[in-house]
Amino acid sequence: MGFPGVWMTESESLVYRVVPKCACSTIGQIMFYSDHGRFFDGDIHDSTDGMHKWAQDHSHDPIERAVRARKGVTFTCVRNPYARILSSFFDKIAGIQRNGRRYRGNLVPQLMQRYGIDVGSPENGFDFDQIASFRRFLLFARDTVRFRKPMEPDIHWSAMSGHISTFIVNGGRYDRIFFTEAFNDGMQKVLDAADNPVEVDLAQVPRFNESEGHGPKRAHKVSDYFDDLSRHLIWEIYKDDFQLFRYDFDDPDNKMPLGEVDLDEVHAKLGR
Repeated sequence: MGFPGVWMTESESLVYRVVPKCACSTIGQIMFYSDHGRFFDGDIHDSTDGMHKWAQDHSHDPIERAVRARKGVTFTCVRNPYARILSSFFDKIAGIQRNGRRYRGNLVPQLMQRYGIDVGSPENGFDFDQIASFRRFLLFARDTVRFRKPMEPDIHWSAMSGHISTFIVNGGRYDRIFFTEAFNDGMQKVLDAADNPVEVDLAQVPRFNESEGHGPKRAHKVSDYFDDLSRHLIWEIYKDDFQLFRYDFDDPDNKMPLGEVDLDEVHAKLGR
């Protein structure tokens, strides 16, 4: 099976397991810069050279060798599950993608028909009931994760623990797992531990949020979107994420983790 979702610098100094909606665009650009002294011109997800990616056949052998030999600093980044699923909704369901179209073609019309979701449009200024539509989307996300219907779960709302576990199960081991909410602190520790060809000054790195500006802005605080039923569904989908990565299930408005990640516990629980 190899190491799907893994990106690695050509210098093999950094090995990163991508977790969607967890600052992956910014992390990828930092990795690219640490080898080349410049940022990739465009969305880093579109790069086909200058960095190894498991999705590229020619990258398989270098990534496999580096992971097996424990070369470089191996890391990933996580995010509060409440904020992550909201971000997925506003970007992938309510937003317009970089290509000017809706995400996955007919997905949004299908959700409107099956789940009664309304996401407005650029023509009406994305005027819709955000809370009602999000809660209906959450029901759909739960159905995909639990029952794999009406489709397989999408990478943007499937659990972080699922993404992170594939790397462990296939023989990898993480050196660091840090929080999107304390990004500079966590990323700096990764860079400090790595032998990068080019030094990176994190204070000068822009945030590469490729999804920003293509859809509606969130109009309410996080907790307003989650009633009792919504929180029940969130626990059903993301229980492992809350527990392993120490996020606060009881207070949706507290985006910060309650403690550090225990790497031994993550490897033990996700490596089964």
